Amino acid sequence: MLSGLLRRFTGQKPSKDTAKKRLQFSLIYDKLELNDTTLTDLQKDIVAVISNYFEIDKDSLELKVKRDDNVSALVFNTPILHVKRKRA
Repeated sequence: MLSGLLRRFTGQKPSKDTAKKRLQFSLIYDKLELNDTTLTDLQKDIVAVISNYFEIDKDSLELKVKRDDNVSALVFNTPILHVKRKRA
């Protein structure tokens, strides 16, 4: 859903490599526990990528790992202030 929104605003095609990395992260996370340093580094990377497309409220962002018996989820939550438009 988010990738479709990004493509709509940026005109970019979906990235096979990005999807592959997301899947690899999910598979690795299921097998390993993440420490605070890794989550902090991950948050910086996510903010850097999202900031290419949106102006976000960096003071209000949250990165959480939610765990259930059978599944873990990475939840990144931040207010989007506006969409950055790239000039051709």
